[in-house]
Amino acid sequence: MTEKCLIGSLHDFPQGEVRASMLADGTVVAVFNVEGNVYVTADRCTHGEASLSDEGKLCGRLVECPWHYGTFDVTTGAPVGLPCSVALKTYAVTLEGNDVYAQDVA
Repeated sequence: MTEKCLIGSLHDFPQGEVRASMLADGTVVAVFNVEGNVYVTADRCTHGEASLSDEGKLCGRLVECPWHYGTFDVTTGAPVGLPCSVALKTYAVTLEGNDVYAQDVA
């Protein structure tokens, strides 16, 4: 397990939206606020390499890729709509006050 990384403040990630953040190693991640819960996944779609934080659309707990309209469940990273078939990498999220931390658990 790697060290947790501060990725922003809770107010940086408005409810119902997706935003980009960066880990300490330079990896760009997508940060989702779903009904007050924060989830972090890889930013790139596993099907077409599109950025989910730049143009992805969040609807509830599903994010739609802008290139081919496949969808993922941001709470688990699981692909739920074709043509996406490979899960997104997910990160553990910790809140400390208003600070949001992400940690690679792989």
